[in-house]
Amino acid sequence: MTRKIITSKVLTGLLLTSGLALAGCATKPKELPPQPTGATGTTTTNPPPVSQPMGPVPGSRADFMASVLGDTILFDTDRYNIDSEDQGILQSQAQWLARYPAARITIEGHCDERGTRDYNLALGERRANAAKNYLVSLGIDASRITTVSYGKERPIALGSDEASWAKNRRAVTITLQ
Repeated sequence: MTRKIITSKVLTGLLLTSGLALAGCATKPKELPPQPTGATGTTTTNPPPVSQPMGPVPGSRADFMASVLGDTILFDTDRYNIDSEDQGILQSQAQWLARYPAARITIEGHCDERGTRDYNLALGERRANAAKNYLVSLGIDASRITTVSYGKERPIALGSDEASWAKNRRAVTITLQ
């Protein structure tokens, strides 16, 4: 009988020890911070997005093209005079140049394919200078404007007809960066 009591006491002791050990492990679990939900109730703050400028960079070639009536004026055959339509285009260019006093431009003079190379180089130079002189008359400093003549060497319209020739008789304003 003593053996049963000892075994019973050992079993009871083991059960009590096991129970105590398990009771010690039954502590309350630590609470973790809540996870952000994304759509609702987030407590994290994100920096505001960097705003991208809308439209072209001020003072750039793209800004020039977006701001003026055009970069090209057209001429009649063997002419280099500035007509009323050309004046409007050049006035819009002068306004843009007044906004950006550090901007510099080159005015290219062009001709159609008819005539000699030398004649067309001289006519292209007169066309570029006519545009430059008009801009200077509007208050643009002449030192900001250079001219170049390409004569008939750089046509934009290929063809030997009046429509092509009319497109090639031009002065083009190019902004320099």
